[in-house]
Amino acid sequence: MAFVAFFISKFTLPIHLILLSLSISSSALNVTEILSAHPDLSDFARLLSSSPVAADLAGRSSVTLLAVPNAELRRSSAGIPLSSASVVADVLRYHILLRYLSWPELRRLPSSGELVTTLYQTTGRAADGLGAVNLTISTSTGAVTVKTPAPFSPSPNATVLAPIAAVPYNLSILAVDSLLVPYGADLAASEGGVAAPPQSEAVNVTRILAEIGKGFNVVASMLAASGVAEEFGEDERGAGITVFAPADAAFAGLPPATDGLQSLPAEEKAAVLRFHVLHSYYPLGSLESIVNPVQPTLQTERAGAGRFTLNITRVNGSVAIDTGIVQATITQTVFDENPVAIFGVSNVLLPKEFFGSPSVAAKPAANVEVEAPMAPVMSPEDGSVEIPPSPGLGGVGSDGSDGRRGRWTDAIICIGLCLLV
Repeated sequence: MAFVAFFISKFTLPIHLILLSLSISSSALNVTEILSAHPDLSDFARLLSSSPVAADLAGRSSVTLLAVPNAELRRSSAGIPLSSASVVADVLRYHILLRYLSWPELRRLPSSGELVTTLYQTTGRAADGLGAVNLTISTSTGAVTVKTPAPFSPSPNATVLAPIAAVPYNLSILAVDSLLVPYGADLAASEGGVAAPPQSEAVNVTRILAEIGKGFNVVASMLAASGVAEEFGEDERGAGITVFAPADAAFAGLPPATDGLQSLPAEEKAAVLRFHVLHSYYPLGSLESIVNPVQPTLQTERAGAGRFTLNITRVNGSVAIDTGIVQATITQTVFDENPVAIFGVSNVLLPKEFFGSPSVAAKPAANVEVEAPMAPVMSPEDGSVEIPPSPGLGGVGSDGSDGRRGRWTDAIICIGLCLLV
């Protein structure tokens, strides 16, 4: 514990730097600049800045970087030939998790562990799809271990030492005690590196919705007409995408307050469509066990951190997606081939940024006054209870009198009865 406390004190970012980083949008994050505040991470920062991976990070959001301090980096890389630029890049990509994980979230990992996809998976060079890391937590010590999911792998494990910096929910930097090596990576690659395989043609999401999916014609036509579908190609070749496609019935069932969805200006309509897309590939199993429920969307990258986010949880055995004003559930898997997942959802995801105005409270009917009933009054003399006269029933007469005439009449009748007796 003293060792962990040392790293927490050693690597904790000064308050003014944290506040500064929180004010930076995700598209302008400079990871190497943040790392420069920590001399013990200078070697790792130098590797990162000299590779194309730093530029990849600058345009991403919702990622976690596992940084290795100088001493641990020199020790763990002794047997790894990092002279090849391609090897360095792939090893660094394996240290970038495509999910924002804060320090508290790590402490809440399930005992069975959790698989998290890395940037290395998006290169297409991950052996047998093993471009992920397995995060586990010790029930006895609380230590979080990062390791390859490949069984009997010679690759070393790493232990998370301490948090370095956090820009919720865009970037989290954690210190680990060892360099991680992706299983099956070609560490003997030449200086020039192995030629990257040609990038596959982008998945045609609108075609899939129109041909494979049934009942998704409205969202398919909107994606095509708005031009949003054309933006998916670059995202697919990065961390991948996850599309939540509302069924045609969901559009038909929109409440009257949102009838103006189709008449929104073109850019706002495109923003609603981007709000249905996560900038990472999540198969259904990952969504069911997601650690951080608040997920940025493609529109978050344009609007800024904390806006146009979705809250994804598991409710009654289904994956629930909450926008703040609408909740939908995943009804079916339309398509799932890395790096693209398309899921049918029960409702149109309406962002509160456009549709979040408070409802108008019901007003009482006009010219109707409601009086509270008169409370019984305790008599101070004998403790008896008097029921005050109700308005119109002996209080004020219909002719405007104060009711005394009725009381005199009652008295005369009583006197007459007594005389007869």
